[in-house]
Amino acid sequence: MKKETVTGRINKKALEILARSSKGVRWADLNRKIQASDTSLHPKTINGCVWRLTETYPDKVYKPEKGLFMHTKYRK
Repeated sequence: MKKETVTGRINKKALEILARSSKGVRWADLNRKIQASDTSLHPKTINGCVWRLTETYPDKVYKPEKGLFMHTKYRK
């Protein structure tokens, strides 16, 4: 059984949060929500993962404006 990485857990949670938010989530709010879901995660690791979401998952995450992350299923 493969153990899930810290980065994988953060990315998974970020995608879950974005999938539930049709209006998108601001960068700072996304960081806070991920931190609140698992306090064992380091804030700087969360920040790095969130910062790279659009590069890591271009098919699932986009930024319609600076600081706002949205799931591609809500793209107009």
